[in-house]
Amino acid sequence: MDWKEIRGNWVLIPPNPVGIIHFLGGAFVATAPHLTYRWLLEQIAAKGYVIIATPFVNTLDHIAIAKTVLLNFDRTIERLSDSGALRKAYLPAYGLGHSMGCKLHLLIGSLFPVERAGNILISFNNYAAKDAIPLVEQFNSALTIEFTPSPLETNKIVQEGYQVRRNLLIKFQNDNLDQSTVLTKILKARFPEMVTAQILPGNHTTPLGQDIKWQTGSSFTPLDALGQWFRQEVYRDLNQLKNSLLLWLNPLSPP
Repeated sequence: MDWKEIRGNWVLIPPNPVGIIHFLGGAFVATAPHLTYRWLLEQIAAKGYVIIATPFVNTLDHIAIAKTVLLNFDRTIERLSDSGALRKAYLPAYGLGHSMGCKLHLLIGSLFPVERAGNILISFNNYAAKDAIPLVEQFNSALTIEFTPSPLETNKIVQEGYQVRRNLLIKFQNDNLDQSTVLTKILKARFPEMVTAQILPGNHTTPLGQDIKWQTGSSFTPLDALGQWFRQEVYRDLNQLKNSLLLWLNPLSPP
């Protein structure tokens, strides 16, 4: 499988697709998701899921971003269907978001008519602009700069309008940017029995990890031992994340 750019999205198409993943990454790494999240997305594609990773540039207007990325996703689905790349009449579509990408999927699922079999929300981040962008208050101390919608407005929008019933929320043990706890309560109140929350080893950047292939020399040195250990540590958290995603997507198929 090779990444292809289609209508501004980065796409991976496995031989016999079983579903579609619309991926949205974090605020400052979302411009090249096929590179920054490459390992995780390719592992999911290897299990039969079409990956449509939509790049975006963060601005203060998150509703406008949500509308744009959804439009780009729909255009890519249309192109894939028209070209025959997607042969099945129907494939279940899932949203997969990391950090700010979670907020965008929540806005999409609350404000626009979409069909989603479920959403996976990793390390949900809903900070105010002054907390997310440290220099924002220095631009003009007399001007209040905030994301649209604000954190409180976002929670209210989800509480009143979110339509995606099945959700997986993942929080990492060492992640002080994660705000999944409040979101979990909101979603469980809206869709009891349909929301799963998990805590996994790792931190906010774990989904960005890559499987490092450490090549040893003719003799095994202490440096090689350190390299192997580092690879195992990184890979262990990544692999556990991957397994959790795949098991939730298809509980009847081993990851």
